[in-house]
Formats: sequence, structure tokens, C-alpha cells
Amino acid sequence: MAESNVLVLGTWSSPFVLRVKIALHLKSVNYENHEENLPESKSDLLLKSNPVYKKVPVLIHGHNPICESLIIVEYIDEVWTTSASSILPSDAYERAQSRFWAAYVEDKFSTALRRVLFGATEEDKRAAMAEVSEGMVLLEEAFVKLSKGKAFFGGENIGFVDIVFGSLLAWIEVIEKLSEMKLISEAKTPGLVQWADCFSAHEAVKDVSPDVDKLVEHALKLGARVLKATAATN
Repeated sequence: MAESNVLVLGTWSSPFVLRVKIALHLKSVNYENHEENLPESKSDLLLKSNPVYKKVPVLIHGHNPICESLIIVEYIDEVWTTSASSILPSDAYERAQSRFWAAYVEDKFSTALRRVLFGATEEDKRAAMAEVSEGMVLLEEAFVKLSKGKAFFGGENIGFVDIVFGSLLAWIEVIEKLSEMKLISEAKTPGLVQWADCFSAHEAVKDVSPDVDKLVEHALKLGARVLKATAATN
């Protein structure tokens, strides 16, 4: 790991921050981790580095801040080209497909996951769970097509979709524990079962992934905070 002028602003529980860390580990880039005390407060460095959204993750390379997890992962792939394999495919069509499914996970799937945990009503949570279940089937089909029989969405190596979707695995386990339902199962998503095992065991992933039991406690605290805020507005 050669770089020493790379700083990551983030929080341990954020799947979006996890994407950045996995990408850096894949590229063997050394970095300093700056843990933000969210949601209680935001550091001056965070507010200065991301004045538009004021949220993590932020990658600071030298003196240049880069914001938004998908943009950061692509930046890492483009800057550190001599380390490991490319995160995005070299083929234009395959690259477009990777971006499409990454956008689906980002815009629809992860939003539904959040609603399962923190939805305003039980009805909203049930509707979100149905969306997540449908999304798993779609992602199973995408895995079969993109992986071409290999271990990852990216083929033989972890790629863009692997990072974007894989960063949510710990939170998926949280939902499974709290709901006592299997979202990734041999019955409905056999490909994703094997993929999740391979992804979680990868050297670039296992040491930076959050502890699921700790995440469960964190989710319960966040849920209580959301309920309190909702009650205060009603």
C-alpha cells in the first residue's frame, strides 16, 4: 500500500462508506480513516469538504475532496490503474450494464431496504419488504448474466456491482435477524447465496465489514430515534 495522502471521512455503519474502503483495499491503497460522529454532529472538515450534501463518504486525495460513493469508487478505479484489476469493465457495453445495475441498487433497492427498517408505518415496511424480495430476484437474474458462471458480478474479480450491492450485505443480515425472514436463500436466489459467501470472505472485504450484531443494536437505536421524531411531528 503505497499512498499516504488519502483520507476517508465516514462512519463505521454506513454501507456507502464501506464501498469506498473496499475499493481502496482492492487497489492496495493506504488511507487514513476519519470517523464522523453521526448523526450527533458533523465535523468542520466534512462540512468544508462536502458543502452541498454535507454527508459521508468523502474521499480526500491530496487536497481534493471527492463526494458520493459511486463517483468515488469510479475515481479510485481511474486513478490507481496499476493496482490489481479494473473495477469497471473495459468493454463499453459491459461497463454500461454495470452502471445500470449499480444505479438500480443505489436508487431503488437500497431505498427499499431503508424503508423496511425505518418506514413510517407498518404498511410502508411491508410494502418495502415486498420491493426488496422482488429486487432480490432481479439481482439474481443480473448475477447470472453478468458473472458468466464466475464467482462475482464482475466475473473472476470483484467489480462495480459487487461493491455497490455487496456493501449492503451486513444490513440485509440485520433485516433477516429482525424480521426472521431469509432475503437471500437457496430456494429463490441460489446464485446470490454463493456470491455473498465469496464476497464476504474476500480479503478486501472481510476486514472492513461491520459486525452484524453491532449493526442490529445500531439499527434499533436509529429506529427508536425515527419513531420519536415521527411522534413529535404528529
